[in-house]
Amino acid sequence: MSTDIVVTGGSGRLGKIVTAHVIEQGYRVRSLDRVGRPAEPAAETVTFVDVDMNNLAALTDAVRGADAVIHLAAFPGPWGQPPGVVYANNTTINYNVLYATSELGIQKVALASSVNAYGGLGSKTGHFDYFPVDENHPTYNEDDYSLSKWVGEIQADSFARRFPDMTISSLRFHALPDAPPELKSILHPREDGAARNLWGWTLIAEAARACLLAVLADFKGHERFNIMAPHTTSTYTTVELAQNAYPDVPFRKELPGHTGFFDCSKAARLLGWVHADV
Repeated sequence: MSTDIVVTGGSGRLGKIVTAHVIEQGYRVRSLDRVGRPAEPAAETVTFVDVDMNNLAALTDAVRGADAVIHLAAFPGPWGQPPGVVYANNTTINYNVLYATSELGIQKVALASSVNAYGGLGSKTGHFDYFPVDENHPTYNEDDYSLSKWVGEIQADSFARRFPDMTISSLRFHALPDAPPELKSILHPREDGAARNLWGWTLIAEAARACLLAVLADFKGHERFNIMAPHTTSTYTTVELAQNAYPDVPFRKELPGHTGFFDCSKAARLLGWVHADV
């Protein structure tokens, strides 16, 4: 492929890290964001485009001629907006990215999904059918944000059926700290936020690395990927955490020590991505 990669939400927290990583790997970046050019000096290989991604025609013009799109722009959580706004915004711009890329023949697309596609932080309680959680696990979402991420993946399924030569990745990130989080010695009930999202996390630099690998991948169709760290945020073992908060949930395979609750083997197999051992 050529070297022109669009990053939507490129001036956001994750967007800046992704942009820097893509440039470091020798590619040009076209950064799309309503924020526009950041105050700090930018590399010559970055072009900034101020565009309203709810405007399909404007977005289509903004991505024209690109070789791949990494779509990060979205409201990052279920709070702080009137009812329906997060859902409407996130699903509309996700659809617009998929429509514009498919219309223009851009075949490589990475979408920033979330662990909340399973349900999670915005839910009243954690709900899981089995451990470890793989990409085939059903959703139990209950809030605007989680629903928007799940529907965004359904949209990708639809476009992949109509355009089978596209390579579309939905990357399920988790929390995105800058550094490994401090381990906590607390046993949470399933109603607690940590338990609802299974004590997981994704180092932000590792999320950025996954984004680039996703648009370099050679599979066809749409695939969902867990992009998460290999261990939990707790000093308790994974078995102890599950016995406390989810005693009724079966284990499909052993998760020794502090192994994370999410199965990321698909990302290793199809993207060549494995979270750094931190």
